[in-house]
Amino acid sequence: MEGNTQIFGIRAVIEAIQAGKTIDKIFIQRGLKGNLFSELNHLIQTHHISSSFVPAEKLNRLTRKNHQGVIANISPVDFYDMDNLVMEVMESGKTPLFLLLDQLSDARNFGAIIRTAECTGVNGIIIQKKGGAPVTADTVKTSAGAVFNVPICKVDHIKDAIYYLQSSGVKVIAATEKTENTIYDVSFKEPVAVVMGAEDKGISASVLKIADEMAKLPMKGKIGSLNVSVACGAFLYEALRQRI
Repeated sequence: MEGNTQIFGIRAVIEAIQAGKTIDKIFIQRGLKGNLFSELNHLIQTHHISSSFVPAEKLNRLTRKNHQGVIANISPVDFYDMDNLVMEVMESGKTPLFLLLDQLSDARNFGAIIRTAECTGVNGIIIQKKGGAPVTADTVKTSAGAVFNVPICKVDHIKDAIYYLQSSGVKVIAATEKTENTIYDVSFKEPVAVVMGAEDKGISASVLKIADEMAKLPMKGKIGSLNVSVACGAFLYEALRQRI
């Protein structure tokens, strides 16, 4: 499967959820009502599926088919359970390297990051269920297929993932300009998780507050920031350099 498969209609989406399909996101027409909608909404809440209420025009742009007010994207990949993944990596004897993406929203940036993560030996990528970039056809293409080789975990809250990693002996390093430390001042040799923020606003303040360390890239140009996928690559390759 090369990209998302779209399914249409309330009943079809309900059946997909009940069948255990990995739903990446559901788009629902604003104002939709009725018993079937109530059943769908209950399943969305129960399974913590990302969803958005949108105008009918948005749905009509997504497909020309009779969508009946609901369109769902089935992810081309299955997501991993974070607890199990962390345990497996810790027990493997490897020095863990995880990547957390805090509200990253661009599918192509996500794909580029996945590609670099695969090349640098990242053991898993952790994203938030709501508000994060979906795994789309653009993600798959930009990752050059790496999306099928790197475990991706979806969690309810990035902060909870950080607390779990820290309790498992993993140091959390936040990539932010709000520090004097550069990536050359911190150690990536022990078990580490790197946090990258959103394209427009960076890492949220609540996440920065609980990180073990913060680090930035030295900048010499007039432009004060890099594309997040480029910045992520610099962090991951510094981790790789220190480890070899």
